[in-house]
Amino acid sequence: MRSGAVDRFAANTGLEFTGAVLKPGKWVVHNTTTLWDEYIHLQDVQQENVRLLTQVKDLSFELAAARENVAELKRLRALMHLSPPPMWSRVAARVLSYRIGVQAELDSIILDKGYVDGAGKNTPVVTHEGVVGRIIKAGPTTASALLLTDMNSRIAAISSKNRTRGLLVGSGNRDELLLKYVPINALLEEGELLVTSGLAGAYPKGLPIARIVSIGHSDISLFKTVKAIPLASLSNLEEIILLQAAPAVAEAEVTPQSSEQVSSEITKQNATN
Repeated sequence: MRSGAVDRFAANTGLEFTGAVLKPGKWVVHNTTTLWDEYIHLQDVQQENVRLLTQVKDLSFELAAARENVAELKRLRALMHLSPPPMWSRVAARVLSYRIGVQAELDSIILDKGYVDGAGKNTPVVTHEGVVGRIIKAGPTTASALLLTDMNSRIAAISSKNRTRGLLVGSGNRDELLLKYVPINALLEEGELLVTSGLAGAYPKGLPIARIVSIGHSDISLFKTVKAIPLASLSNLEEIILLQAAPAVAEAEVTPQSSEQVSSEITKQNATN
């Protein structure tokens, strides 16, 4: 019995010893396998995250492009609603850049149309909002247009309500125009629209240009001090319309008159009104 007890003790002791040795190894193998599986899983998750981030960026670019296309479509639709005056046709053009000159002294824009497309010198430039300016120099495929706010710009204008004439001159400020040679006793109102009179021959008659914002009087001048703001948004032009006269109209028109000639004619007509 003693011998059997000893044998059983030895057997149990050896089994427990074997178990004590094997269990840590089994634990290590199990945890190592688990960690490896988790690492592989994390790698897959990371790759999926990278793929999803790339997809989000691509979709963001596509969304931005779609929004830009929608905005452009709205602008082009608005331009297409512009009906040219009788005997005039329209040609669409895009704005390539703003201002030209060594010192950028001219308030101007460069267009992607040249004289090959009919963008000749003095061609009127407009949008659906109103007059933008006129072409001052044209190459075969590009042209530069002087904005109506430039200090060198002169447009013969007439008020839409009281039919008072004046010479609309740029001030160098995108938000301000001056209506000159308006007699002190001429009828004119704040908020009144100014449209092209067609006197100088460069623009067809009746195109909207600006809105009067203030009217002043001077004791030492025979003319009113009239300020106006352009109707067209000149600071964010992207697409414009070129107005081209029919051959019969172009042949009938003479070279645009000088500002002195136009002012003299305006003063005479205002005096007779």
